[in-house]
Amino acid sequence: MSFFDKAKQAAGQATGRAREEFAEVQTRRDLDKAYKELGETTFTLVDAGEVTHEQLAAAVDRIRTLRAERNDKSSQ
Repeated sequence: MSFFDKAKQAAGQATGRAREEFAEVQTRRDLDKAYKELGETTFTLVDAGEVTHEQLAAAVDRIRTLRAERNDKSSQ
């Protein structure tokens, strides 16, 4: 096998690994986006009183507190 054949093979392997890593990063981003959407939907439902669960209460209260702080800062 010539030097160029080895270089071509190595480049092909590197490209394959890069594609796999890109796909993994994209999947992680999609998963993060799905969790964010789920969280926003859950907050909206809990805030509207349509869903209740004690494990959600603390997170919803935290979001309400942070929103209030943000609103206070923006009105100053």
